[in-house]
Amino acid sequence: MKKIKAFIAGVGKEAKRIKWPTKKEMVKYTGATLALVILFAGLFSLLDILFYFLGII
Repeated sequence: MKKIKAFIAGVGKEAKRIKWPTKKEMVKYTGATLALVILFAGLFSLLDILFYFLGII
């Protein structure tokens, strides 16, 4: 039981040391993620259409 309490205390100490991103950084990271998701969705859609018309699929 002592090991578990020590582990939980260590996790708490490490969590306090985390540098959380600011709101501005989160907006930037979210925008980049959404842009990449949309880009890859479009790319795979175009490839799917191309393969369909070529008769590969």
